[in-house]
Formats: sequence, structure tokens, C-alpha cells
Amino acid sequence: MRNLLGKAGLLGSVSAAFGSILWSQQKTESDLVPSDPSPADSISSSSYELKLVQVLFRHGARTPLKTIPDVMEAQWVPSLLEPPPHTHIDYVVTDLQGGPRPPAPVEDSYRKNILTGGTFPGQLTTLGMQQLYVLGKRLRRRYIEESPFLNATYTPDEVYVRSTNIVRTIESAKCLVAGLFQQKQKEIVPILTTAAESEILYPNYHGCKLLKTLGSHRWAESSTLPDIAADLQSIQSALGIAAHQHVDFILIRDDMVARETHGLPYPPALNSWKNIVEQRAVDMMCHVFEPSKRENLQLCVGPLLHTLINNIEEKLQGSLSEPNRKLFLYSAHDTTLIPCLMALGIFDMKWPPYAADITLELHQNRQTSEAFVKVSYIGQDQLIPGCSGVYCPLQEFKKVLSAYTLSSELYRSLCNRTEGLTEP
Repeated sequence: MRNLLGKAGLLGSVSAAFGSILWSQQKTESDLVPSDPSPADSISSSSYELKLVQVLFRHGARTPLKTIPDVMEAQWVPSLLEPPPHTHIDYVVTDLQGGPRPPAPVEDSYRKNILTGGTFPGQLTTLGMQQLYVLGKRLRRRYIEESPFLNATYTPDEVYVRSTNIVRTIESAKCLVAGLFQQKQKEIVPILTTAAESEILYPNYHGCKLLKTLGSHRWAESSTLPDIAADLQSIQSALGIAAHQHVDFILIRDDMVARETHGLPYPPALNSWKNIVEQRAVDMMCHVFEPSKRENLQLCVGPLLHTLINNIEEKLQGSLSEPNRKLFLYSAHDTTLIPCLMALGIFDMKWPPYAADITLELHQNRQTSEAFVKVSYIGQDQLIPGCSGVYCPLQEFKKVLSAYTLSSELYRSLCNRTEGLTEP
């Protein structure tokens, strides 16, 4: 991991995990249709009203961030990146206040390297663009075609789009909006971003001193755990990777899955290792995020979870800055979804596929005004531990997340500490 903890800081390590679909076959669009809730959890549309939808999603398929040393190289040619015409929309990237796009040091770090074939690391591919377009079509089917929740044409007062300040997530957001509204828009779509040091859409090792302190050790340690280290030594030998090369299972997985997704060759010796690579990469992430300890998840996704809850409360109170807003879209990474799934208690020990989404729906009883939250993951409704049903009463939902949500003020206060947190 030493090479991942160099000049780019710990975010370089996290970036190595910003990738890759499951080794298993990709879900088709029909597989991603949301399932109906069980009768016990069903809420009558005549009694309950859908008020707000928030979608946190991973970018689409991309070029690898790093290639495995000492193995045959794939050709990552520019023709793999051509945008499909149906994903085009008019959009502009701004900061959170609508000003110029902030500097993008993470993206700049990718542009310092060129992959064999002539493309940069971490670039969204044509396939990745199509995956987000398909996700947009799924959302369209649910929120426009099956029920007229959203207007069929994009309007900025109704839809908020935010992305990490990285090209692949920005382009992913654009493609999702194109699929959702079928390129129909009254105005240019603003895609909002923020500076790297204040980003909340991934665990921010640059912007939070305490998280960097807690995380650096666990990132470095994750490859040296006995079982992981033994398997890593074996796979390095099987693939002919020199012992001095700094590799880990997340790097291996990232390169191999990117190749497999795009039909590019990879070492045949890896076939028998696929399941172990998948398992060990997930094991590493579990060690890094340490879900059994509250402070890591708090610092990784606390501000984001706070934002999601705050959006719900402001919608119910009628205090949103745009009162007609119905949809929040957040374009992020696998290292965003994994700790969020852990905090929700629904991480299934599988790496989130490209274009995976966590969707939060806010429903309200028309008579009693009681609010419910329904969570789905990749189109499948989830029963959150601690909730009495798939439609989770808001107070129960808030209680589930209360251990992890952090206001921006508390987050900054904790981040400036240098010692570890203590359990309350």
C-alpha cells in the first residue's frame, strides 16, 4: 500500500477503490426494476404521498486507475470513450454557489499518467455512460411513467444534481439526467461540485485530519493481515508479479474487473483467483471502514448522511431553498456507497457494481402527516435493521442513523482533533 500513500495522500488509496463491478454477470435493465413491497409493508397511494426522492449512485464503468505491474497490458484506446448521442444534454459544472468549477486535484493526478492505448486512468467509458443512461431510464419509469411524480422535462427548481469534482462522476450525472428526461430540458442543467478539502461525497482523507490519522494505519495494515497477506503472496506468484512490486487486492480487482467489463484480455491465471480477489478486496474495505467502530463511519459518511436527513426534514417543513424540489441526485463512488450501506446495516459483503444506487424515498400520510422513509439498493427494497417495516417511520429511520450523522460543525470539530474518538 506504500505506493498508494504517497504524494497524492491517502485519497490515492481510496481512489484505488473507486472502481469495479462485481465479478458476476452484470444485471440487465429488466433486473433493476424496483420490487414491490410485501403486502404487510404496502402503503396505499391514496393515503400516502411521495414527497421526495434522493439517489446516491456510483459512476459507470471506467478505465482502471492503476494497472497490475508485470502482467500483460490491455489497450485502453480512445474509441472506448466515445459518448453515445442519446446521452448528450446541455449542462454546466459549477461550485455549490453557482460560481466557477473549483480546482480538481484528484482529476489532475489522473491526468499525469497515460494508460497503454492512450487514455487516462479513471475515465468513464462508452459502456459506463450507457449504464448511467439505463439507470436514468429506470428512474424515469418509476417517477415519470408509472406515477407522475416528476415532470417529463427537466427543470432546475425540481431537480438538484451534485457530483464529486471528478470527470467520471460529472459525466455519469449527465448521462443519468439524459436517461431520466430523455434529453428534454427547459434550461441548462447545473451540476454542482465543491473543492476537494470540503467534499462530503466520499471519505475525505484530505479534508479531515482525524480521519487521515485513523485511516492511514488501517489502509496500510489491511494488506498485511495474515490471511490477506498469504493470499496476496500466492496470487503474486501465480501471476508472476515481482515481490518488490506494491500491489494489493483492491488494485488487482480494479484492473481485472475493468478489463473484463470491456471485453479486454487479462492473465488466464487469474480465472481461478476471481472469487478470492473479490472476497479479499471486500475484506480490505471492511478493515479500513471498520463498521464495528462508530467513529470511522461517522467521519467517512456522517456529513453526507446528515445532509440526506436534513433534506427530508426541510421538505417536510417546507423550508427547502427550492420549495418545488422533488429529486436530489448525488453522483459518487463505491467508497461512498460501501460505508453508507454499512451505516444502514445492509452491506451484503459484495462490491457495489458500476451504476449502483441507494435511493431514499420520503412518503407522507395525507391524513396524519406521519412520514416514512423507504430505502432501495440497486432497485431492491431494503428492510433496514431497527425499522419496523420496509416503509420505515421517519423517527425510527433517524434513530438508526443517529449514531453516524454529523453536522458540518461537529464534523469540523472532530476532524481537527488528533487523537481517536471514544465510544459514548
